[in-house]
Amino acid sequence: MIAEVRSWARRHPRAFDIVLAAALCVLAVLTTTMAQPPRIVRRPPAAAAAVAVLACAALLLRRTHPRLTVLIATGCTAVLGALGPSHGYEFGSTLTGPVMAALASLAWRTDGRTAARCSAAAAAVLLAASVLWAPGEAQLRPDQVGLAAVTLLPAAVADALRSRRDHVAAVEARAEMAEHTREEEARRRVGAERMRIARELHDVVAHHITLAHAQAATADYLLATRPDAAAEVTGNLTATLTAALGELKATVGLLREPDDPTGSTEPAPGLAQLPDLLASFGSVGLAVTLTREGEARPLSPGVGLTAYRITQEALTNVSKHALTTTAAVHLHYTADRLTLTVTDDGAAPTFPRSQGAAGYGLIGMRERAHAVGGHLHAHPRGGAGFEVRADLPTRTAPGPPPTAPRDAP
Repeated sequence: MIAEVRSWARRHPRAFDIVLAAALCVLAVLTTTMAQPPRIVRRPPAAAAAVAVLACAALLLRRTHPRLTVLIATGCTAVLGALGPSHGYEFGSTLTGPVMAALASLAWRTDGRTAARCSAAAAAVLLAASVLWAPGEAQLRPDQVGLAAVTLLPAAVADALRSRRDHVAAVEARAEMAEHTREEEARRRVGAERMRIARELHDVVAHHITLAHAQAATADYLLATRPDAAAEVTGNLTATLTAALGELKATVGLLREPDDPTGSTEPAPGLAQLPDLLASFGSVGLAVTLTREGEARPLSPGVGLTAYRITQEALTNVSKHALTTTAAVHLHYTADRLTLTVTDDGAAPTFPRSQGAAGYGLIGMRERAHAVGGHLHAHPRGGAGFEVRADLPTRTAPGPPPTAPRDAP
């Protein structure tokens, strides 16, 4: 039941304030009609009822002006206490409800020092009002001290709850910061490990390829004049390349996950798999058309993989950000270049695709294009939509050069 009331109060704060103010107002006005022993003996005095209504109405300001609410509620409640002897009702805890509610709200929304000072001042004012305007001779009685103590109780409870709330928030903030720090440290370590592996790959490739190049040149030089020495150098070349492959495999193996004992045996994707890639976007509602211009030329595996990945990333951006159902991929072959263009006619997104999540995809595409000696350009089209254009070299592995007949030694 209490949980349901709290949930309703959080969802309807204004309505809760009105209900609270009305309930405390009814209680205060009803108190002005009673005598001891508790029984209704009179109509509510007009002046006392008006002051009680004003004190409770001030509670509607407790969320935006808590200090002003405490001031109004305390002053009006002190006036109710002063009117008590002349109208025949006692100044009790039922009249201090607006003050208690105002102090509790102040303690919840401010710091402990402010709550303590305001609570002490309000208790002192109410205690003075109960003593100065007590029936008969002015004197301090135990019930008046109890009235001040009861007035402080809600503020103390609210202050304790606020301290607990702040403590929980601080603990959650520290936990979130610790988690963020761990993630940053993990990313830093991953970046450092990648740099180390990149340096190792560079060392392996540079050393062995340089050695293999020297051995191949020596073998080519000795082949015509000293075939036996050339055969020996060729054997050393095979051993060098075998060692290079072994070290390269061991270094790249550091990038594998512990639960990935075997790698994929499928070849790297290229433009031959492009129709399947375009068809896969149909399942997400994106129809992609493919056109070609010029005579298709064979591509090296690296360039083919780059073209495939750029197309994949560009179409992914279209499906996520372009707000369209159509896109086009155009392949233009020239003597030594392949121009890959991905376009769409979608509306402009709420953020530039060169920033945010899409920007990281563009960075990756540029890095892929540069890695194979190409370039990538991405920009909005003149009318509508976006264009990604990659200029890639059509490199192919050269075949063995023709050899001229050599004279016998």
